[in-house]
Amino acid sequence: MTSLALESRPAGVPPGTAASDVLAFMDGALEALRTKAEQATDADVDRALGASRRRADDLAALLSPAAASRLEDLAAAAHATTIRRFGRVVRMFAPLYVSNECVSVCTYCGFAAGNDVARRTLAIDEVREEARALLDRGFRHLLLVAGEHARIVSKDYLVDCVRALAPEVPSLSVEVQVWDTATYARLVEAGCEGLIVYQEAYDPATYAAVHVKGKKRNYDWRLAAPDRAAEAGVRRLGVGALLGLHPDWRAEALTLAAHARAILRRWWRCDLAISLPRLRPAAGGFQPERPVTDAELAQLLCALRLYLPDVGVSLSTRESPALRDALIPLGVTQVSAGSHTEPGGYAHPSDAEPQFEVADTRSPATVALTLRAAGYEPVWMDTIGARRRASP
Repeated sequence: MTSLALESRPAGVPPGTAASDVLAFMDGALEALRTKAEQATDADVDRALGASRRRADDLAALLSPAAASRLEDLAAAAHATTIRRFGRVVRMFAPLYVSNECVSVCTYCGFAAGNDVARRTLAIDEVREEARALLDRGFRHLLLVAGEHARIVSKDYLVDCVRALAPEVPSLSVEVQVWDTATYARLVEAGCEGLIVYQEAYDPATYAAVHVKGKKRNYDWRLAAPDRAAEAGVRRLGVGALLGLHPDWRAEALTLAAHARAILRRWWRCDLAISLPRLRPAAGGFQPERPVTDAELAQLLCALRLYLPDVGVSLSTRESPALRDALIPLGVTQVSAGSHTEPGGYAHPSDAEPQFEVADTRSPATVALTLRAAGYEPVWMDTIGARRRASP
């Protein structure tokens, strides 16, 4: 894969990448699979549940209206698959927002440039103080999050954040503006091991409608970000779609699954996780045309677990405590807890605008106790990642 210059942000994606596979899927197989999902029968669902190695046709059946009435069967199969592949462990992580400055206008986001909100970017010493507050609460895996502002939240700033935390934080990932391969390589050298990139909406028309201003409008550049990061040496990748942006959640699920499978083929040395965030209230007041229900979210989680048995599934504090507790046995392998979605807030109160409202406000200790009561072991430390970070 050829490295791309950040300044040019060209249209199109490089051949031989997971991103190119996704575009080919949407141009080719997606429509037929979406039709199969709509028309699947009970017999199709039975076949998908009984398959030892599931194909895209099976995923379509598991996402179908027919499968919606078989949620208990899907849940039992997803639970058994999760226990078999991952055991009874759930990895704990926390987001650390370093800035809510943004020059992009995304209609659904509290950080959007057009919103009249309190802005703040943490100084490096403040980032370190926030991280230490999270370490005191037990976390050993932190996710650095920021809005899109290439001057204030520059590549140098992000590298400095990672370099400042790497000696104390065993596992660091970023969920920030997407960059070129060279910048991802700098972040890896500084101590970053993970990248989360939500495509937000895989449907190109929906993507264009909700990203109205800023460099984030370049769909292809964002879609190929996991490829650039993997090329640069990032070992953990996370992808997902923001459920509720596109009214057809089944089409988004099929494309997300195709993206995950493509990453597994192209970048098989990387650990991969998917996330299924639903829209939450935020500044700007965006309302989804077709919200995803709790039952649909559970069906989607089960279907993806059965289709992608070795892929991690992340669940954030966007969901309520009761729903999170119910979804964990269906395939979740990592959760955030005690989250703040504004810069600051862990070490000291912050008046900066949050990206979205948190639904599960329980403390990390409470979430860990709840997991143990349900028979799961909360894992705070990624021993494999720590060993790799310690290697010369």
